[in-house]
Amino acid sequence: MKDLLNFIITSLVTKPDVVVIDEQNTEGSITLNLAVDPSDMGIIIGKGGQTIRAIRKLLTVRAIAENIRVNLQLVEPSEQLKA
Repeated sequence: MKDLLNFIITSLVTKPDVVVIDEQNTEGSITLNLAVDPSDMGIIIGKGGQTIRAIRKLLTVRAIAENIRVNLQLVEPSEQLKA
């Protein structure tokens, strides 16, 4: 799941070397925390949130095929520095 998200995000952003994906597995579900460069946040969110919704939909389709639940969190750049 992390590999799929990494492929999608690095294809979209202008600074792919800054992308950080943290994967947390729990029983039957996966939580993915995504952090990108602040200048790329708009690209990832998209107009009216269309891009992030489409990415979440792709992850959901893959999760259904694997019989798990997936949750994608877009982390604020300031939160990334605190962690």
